[in-house]
Amino acid sequence: MSAPSFAGSRIPVRSDLAEAHERAWAAIAAPGTWLTGERRIAVAAEIRHAPACAHCARIKAALSPNAVTGAHEDLGTLGAAEVELIHRVVSDPGRLSEKWSQSILARGLSEGEYVEVVGLVATVMMLDTCLRALGLPERALPAPTAGEPTRYRPAGARKKAAWLPLVEPEDALEADGPLYPNPKAGYIYRGLSLVPQSLRDYWALANCHYMPGEYVYQFDKSIRAIRRPQVEIVAARVSAMHQCAY
Repeated sequence: MSAPSFAGSRIPVRSDLAEAHERAWAAIAAPGTWLTGERRIAVAAEIRHAPACAHCARIKAALSPNAVTGAHEDLGTLGAAEVELIHRVVSDPGRLSEKWSQSILARGLSEGEYVEVVGLVATVMMLDTCLRALGLPERALPAPTAGEPTRYRPAGARKKAAWLPLVEPEDALEADGPLYPNPKAGYIYRGLSLVPQSLRDYWALANCHYMPGEYVYQFDKSIRAIRRPQVEIVAARVSAMHQCAY
């Protein structure tokens, strides 16, 4: 309970979850695959700022997101393509389209940068939502770590079943590092595979909030304080509220 994220919590927090939060924040501040540590922290700040954007609110309320014109209210530290990507994924993810995703790339963001930003959105929102559920304040963003991105792109990445390239389990190489819990890993695992480190960082955190991949199909096994059916009821309700089509 001495971990900064959970200081002051009236509810006991598992040590592995507290440690996962510490690792996640350290990873966010460090140079990534395509973004520097400074840019990654700027992305995290914009993620937190997006819910206050009036333009996003108008898009969310419109019958079609394409019917709204105007500009996002952003912090002024990132490019227009990054701001559009962050704000739309944060505020209205259920109505994104392949045409929209390609428009982001056409504005100058690379496929790798796109995937890395999306991974940061998913990670930061998970970290902050956990604290909000416990009645705790957001943790201050860490200082960025100096260094250069690795710029590693998996040789086996192909555009097949998704809007951007993925690494199918059969195309994964040793150089990619660990990617999937098993050869039949679903597409929810493959979504960030164009940037293997983002995939690993995200699932290292998500597995602590939900459960490790090896337990997902063991429906008669409970490894949390609540039973597996209760876990799935909560997961289904949250997914429905967030319009998770998966």
